[in-house]
Amino acid sequence: MDIAALIAWLVTAVGGFVMLGTWIAKGGTREPGRSRFSPGLVFGHFALAAAGLVLWISYLVAGGKTLAWIAFVLLVPVAALGFTMLARWIPGRRAGTAGGDRAPEQHFPVVVVGAHGLVAVATVVLVLLAALGVGS
Repeated sequence: MDIAALIAWLVTAVGGFVMLGTWIAKGGTREPGRSRFSPGLVFGHFALAAAGLVLWISYLVAGGKTLAWIAFVLLVPVAALGFTMLARWIPGRRAGTAGGDRAPEQHFPVVVVGAHGLVAVATVVLVLLAALGVGS
């Protein structure tokens, strides 16, 4: 369960990096008024997710259920921030603004958004199960 959670977390991170890179490249930090995502929201989500991943890797190396539980607890605000971004992304996607007028996050590939969200949910479940000791 521990390694499955790590793999899911890493796959989720890859999708997150694709979206973060797209958001930055399309002006998310240069023109924050065009985006429905504030830099604090985006970078807060990223920072908490990265910190949790580092803690999870530390747990895998050193052991100790405390690290596993802290990593899980960090995933709660990560998920909340992710759902906030999804809720802000969907209306803009439905509006279908054309070409250069689109907000930076509207350049995200739909398949990446969907896969990131689905694997993120799997990550949360796997981390919880591992922290509970299921499968160990």
